[in-house]
Amino acid sequence: MLTIHHLVHSRSQRIIWLCEEISIDYKVVTYQRDPVTSLAPPALEKIHPLGKSPVITDGSQTIIESGAIIDYLLRQHGNGQFRPTLGTWHHEQYLQWLHYGESGAVLPLMLKLYTSKLADSGAALQPRISDELERHLGYIEQSLEGVEWLVGNTLSGADIQLSFVAEIAPLLHTADKLPNLLAFRDRCQNRPAYRRALSKTEPYAYGPK
Repeated sequence: MLTIHHLVHSRSQRIIWLCEEISIDYKVVTYQRDPVTSLAPPALEKIHPLGKSPVITDGSQTIIESGAIIDYLLRQHGNGQFRPTLGTWHHEQYLQWLHYGESGAVLPLMLKLYTSKLADSGAALQPRISDELERHLGYIEQSLEGVEWLVGNTLSGADIQLSFVAEIAPLLHTADKLPNLLAFRDRCQNRPAYRRALSKTEPYAYGPK
């Protein structure tokens, strides 16, 4: 059976959501963060040497990285759902958004989060980080103008990938500048499969309030 190794309040939440969308049998093994550092526990290193979440095991296979996991689940278990037809332009767009969600999009958000804990020692980095936040969140905001979903206006694995960005962006950036992104976040969080995923995990810090 597919196992999702789930770190609380982390990006693995969206992997559970995807499994609910495609109606696959799976189980969740939950890991608690260190109460002082908020880091993942050493137990995750027994699943994969990097000790990061999300990570899944499917039989003898162990897979890390959100984009790779989403791609694997949809290819192996999705029955053609939530990914455009191979060879189409929509498929190329889908791949772009899928990879962008864990590269360009999330990097300035993580930098903002980490440097905010450095007090004055991180001050010199803030203008550059703010510029990058404006650039990337502005790009996503513009891409969502007049549409509900990022690729062909149809829900795909790319939207599930970008959902985490939509959830944490308002915590680190001026929310009233992101009406399209906030509406996108709400659409994700209002899906029945998303709600079912929430019911199967501990409270999720970035979920609906």
